[in-house]
Amino acid sequence: MTAVSTTPGSAFGLQFLGANATVTGSRYLVEAGRFRILVDCGLFQGYKPLRLRNWAPFPIDPAAIDAVILTHAHLDHSGYLPRLMRLGFKGRVWCTHATKGLCGILLPDSGRLLEEEAGYANRAGTSKHHPAEPLYSEHDASQSLRQVHGVSFDEAFEPVPGVRASMRLQGHILGAAAVTLEYQGVRITFSGDIGRPHDPVMLAPAPPADSDWIVTESTYGDRAHPPGTLEQELGEVLRRVAIRGGVVVIPAFAVGRAQLLLHIIAQLQGSGQAPVVPVYLNSPMASGVTELYRVHPDLHRIGGADLDALERMTKVVTSVEASKALNRRKGPMVIVSASGMATGGRVLHHLIAFAPDPRNAIVLCGFQAGGTRGAAIAAGASTVRVYGQDVPIRAEVVQLAAASAHADAGEILDWLRSAPRPRGVFVTHGEHDAADALRVRIQRELGWTSHVPEYLERVELT
Repeated sequence: MTAVSTTPGSAFGLQFLGANATVTGSRYLVEAGRFRILVDCGLFQGYKPLRLRNWAPFPIDPAAIDAVILTHAHLDHSGYLPRLMRLGFKGRVWCTHATKGLCGILLPDSGRLLEEEAGYANRAGTSKHHPAEPLYSEHDASQSLRQVHGVSFDEAFEPVPGVRASMRLQGHILGAAAVTLEYQGVRITFSGDIGRPHDPVMLAPAPPADSDWIVTESTYGDRAHPPGTLEQELGEVLRRVAIRGGVVVIPAFAVGRAQLLLHIIAQLQGSGQAPVVPVYLNSPMASGVTELYRVHPDLHRIGGADLDALERMTKVVTSVEASKALNRRKGPMVIVSASGMATGGRVLHHLIAFAPDPRNAIVLCGFQAGGTRGAAIAAGASTVRVYGQDVPIRAEVVQLAAASAHADAGEILDWLRSAPRPRGVFVTHGEHDAADALRVRIQRELGWTSHVPEYLERVELT
């Protein structure tokens, strides 16, 4: 791509600080004259070399960043914010109002979990560091929220002098947006995570803004979601496991997928398509997220009556003691608990308790990044390492194909082709094969110049 340049200090430049050959660590540094904007500020997850980037010195001085703009609230897009601020960032964080509300729930919870994991590592002696420290604390996260500022979809704002910005609805999760920046007549759009046009809960993505450059995600850039409905897939699993008296453990992202799954389970139980068994939501954070669906009814498809039915069916587990008690219960029952890739949180204790029993089932409902426990379980691992012990995986493992919140390759191409032809497309936020497969399809099917950037690569946009 002719825009690629290694010369620093361009009038309008872009550097890729994350989401290269991985679906995590979304971070894009935009230089507009003397100002710097960071689009997304996510955590790296998965393989250890990626996770270590969270602890490495930030590629530029955080104090030199003037503003941050978030596409949405998932931790691989927002979860590094408290750390960035702890390291010296003093500017404003811009996002949609719904994303601001979600960050108010997710970031403190992330800090709390990081503290709990460090505390457990110190008690169990499982860390090489003495003492083990969290990347940031719950207090750090709560303090960082003071710098978060919400804006409406399609509202123009100026994150730094001379740069005009706006956000368009992107589906995916509550508040998710595509971000467009304009500087000196040149426009670039960041897709964030692209939702699905026929998602049971979220609205369809809006077409991209007219742009010179587009940075697109490619999580499912090398595949198509199979036909079939989530109701069919999930209903079969619930019926099968209930007959054998088992427990269904569903690692689910507290934002978006937990609400989708609980909504579908409530519908299945209400219509008699699934047995009425206890359903536990072991994530106080996810419970708070559900309340935000009432605050933003124009951003999703779940009506008030459906939310009422979801809440009647679901037993919310709030305390650590109640969470531990669940592990002593017998089936049939369903437990929905974060995190979605089994990288942390209360679901780990449920895996220890229920994964060794073949009567039970582990139901995976989203993309499982390489190097995560979820990816290992999906690939058929006989054991996974949890808190220093090898946990046998004898439970049935099911990966729900219809539960993804990400557009597949065809849907990404449809989203792109709904925009006027750009000068070029940068393909990010996908593992190697997915990103390159999408790059090839963009060039062949759309006839557009496309490029898969490397980590820390710098490009000139003027």
